[in-house]
Amino acid sequence: MRMMKRDKNLSLILLLCIILFAGFGAEALSYDHTVSIECLTHPHKPQYNGGIIQNPELNNGSQGWIQFGESAIQHRESLGNKYIVAHKRKQTYDSVSQKVFLQKNKHYALSAWIQVNEGNNVEVTAMVKTRKGIKFAGATIAKSNCWSMIKGGLTTDTSGIAKLYFESKNTDVEIWVDSVSLQPFTEEEWKSHQDYNIEKARKRKVSIQILDKEGKPLRNASVSLQQTRARFPFGSAIDKSILNNPAYQKWFLQRFTVTTFTNEMKWYSTESVRGREDYSAADAMLGFARRNRIAVRGHNIFWDDPKFQPGWVPSLSPQELNMAVQKRLQSVVSRYKGQVIHWDVVNENMHFSFFESKLGQDFSAKVFSVAHGIDGGATLFLNEFNTIEDNRDNAANPAKYIQKLRQIQDYPTFKSRGGVVGIGLEAHFPNFPPNLPYMRASIDQLVATRSPVWITEIDVSPQNNQVQSFEQVLREAHSHPGVQGIIMWTARSPQGCYRICLTDNNFNNLPAGVVVDKLLHEWGLRPFSANTDHNGFIHVSLFHGDYKLEINHPLINNNNYSFTHHLQVNPIHHHHHNNGSHITTQIVKLSV
Repeated sequence: MRMMKRDKNLSLILLLCIILFAGFGAEALSYDHTVSIECLTHPHKPQYNGGIIQNPELNNGSQGWIQFGESAIQHRESLGNKYIVAHKRKQTYDSVSQKVFLQKNKHYALSAWIQVNEGNNVEVTAMVKTRKGIKFAGATIAKSNCWSMIKGGLTTDTSGIAKLYFESKNTDVEIWVDSVSLQPFTEEEWKSHQDYNIEKARKRKVSIQILDKEGKPLRNASVSLQQTRARFPFGSAIDKSILNNPAYQKWFLQRFTVTTFTNEMKWYSTESVRGREDYSAADAMLGFARRNRIAVRGHNIFWDDPKFQPGWVPSLSPQELNMAVQKRLQSVVSRYKGQVIHWDVVNENMHFSFFESKLGQDFSAKVFSVAHGIDGGATLFLNEFNTIEDNRDNAANPAKYIQKLRQIQDYPTFKSRGGVVGIGLEAHFPNFPPNLPYMRASIDQLVATRSPVWITEIDVSPQNNQVQSFEQVLREAHSHPGVQGIIMWTARSPQGCYRICLTDNNFNNLPAGVVVDKLLHEWGLRPFSANTDHNGFIHVSLFHGDYKLEINHPLINNNNYSFTHHLQVNPIHHHHHNNGSHITTQIVKLSV
């Protein structure tokens, strides 16, 4: 135990050295993942004590706050709580505002608490006006009689004075604002949050002691470790062309543990002609995956986009459509029951409503209930775009996603069966630099639901820095403690790729593929070697996964002085990802 204590102290000394060397205090290093997704009688204190916001709790009247647009502003107090109000609003942007000085290329974490004087479903957004234009920073669904939290952020592309303000399309409501925070982080600090989270959520300290046959420590033994399989699910979508392409298969299997079929399970692929089902491509791909221990996400049962229905479906009467839907649901889910880890149940049902418009607003909830009844072992997912990427359409922002999630979770037959709804984030990033603070804050909100969160289709649109942006969003996703798996939408087909290709037609890496290999190397594939100390120990922090351990020492008599062992590094299961105090060491004793 003395060795263990020393190792822990050493870690603390190293952490302090890192903080001091980087030139900032411990407070500046940490990022606050906490978020409230409930509407509360009293707002929480502002995060980071308000950061660069003056008078963040409105305790000093309206000092620092000015009107934006034509609204009137007023300082008020109720239930012992002071706040500021924008009223007599005529334009969406009529609001309260504060001038802040922003610095180029810094990441800003934003939070605020919002209430409206009437209504229970009023969307309020936080906006920042810089000299280069207006940037979206976050959104919430505000209510009367309680406070809702906005959590978001932005990355700045210019230095100078900017104005933070709040807007709502509903000009009849007053916007009440309290506990506002805007906290800057440098690139180095942002990366330090990622490194800290990876150490806490994706890795585990391991102490391996090598003993000889008599049980005595074997000092100065050479120990090498090589990861043979990662525990964190990371993969890419695949196309049916993989089935007869050995180069594609080899390239894929060397890297990934999970996949999604791009089109082969979709309704328009399996029943393009009414009444004539053909599952041959999906069956063959599933067989390939199973033989190679690749987990598969079932994608998808239905797709709510009217453009992507089988050709014969749109002309059906509601009664015929209902029969066709029941048949499809039974057919695909029972066929692949127990063979897929997830189902995307009604794909993109916050952006589209083909089925709801014909069969009623509770269509999605009913399908979730029936699917859970057929295949209770798979996690059933919502799957949406523009939730963590940006606010291009606001149809599926985190607050609306959580509303939809609760609507399905609370559907009586689904609830009575104890169903779990997974959060699928497509993460198709647009053709401008990713807003990493908004991405992180959005995932924080979704993780607070305690539903499983997966990044299901991540890619980046073509742009000048496409590959660099791709690396940034992959790093941000992987480092978030609440993300349970990542699949890239990078399937190679004879026609090319959707938006970003990892390889050429011969499966040689392109720049994006080089980035993926670099990340895989960082995330566990990099080999490790060390010599045991005088007590026979090596101490190492390893990514969760399976490892091959090779020990070399002249006292080992078999196999040319070497000994091979297989080791599993398992995550510690805990209830909340924000508590870092539970890190423990996995101790392995090996007699050789």
